[in-house]
Amino acid sequence: MPKSHSDIGLIGLAVMGQNLALNIADHGFQISVYNRTTEKTEKFVAENPNTPAASSARKPFRNSSSLSRSRAR
Repeated sequence: MPKSHSDIGLIGLAVMGQNLALNIADHGFQISVYNRTTEKTEKFVAENPNTPAASSARKPFRNSSSLSRSRAR
């Protein structure tokens, strides 16, 4: 069951960013992704339906409410 907040936010979905996002999700972490070009973000999320941890953010985590609070205080 997916969590309501992501553990990690990733900005940039070039080749390395996409692979990093998939690797993070494969290891069980909830991840939100953002790319300057929204079409690339939407395409990445659509092409990876078996990665339930991947969700997209329209703005670069300006509304950090989509991310979990940091454990370090």
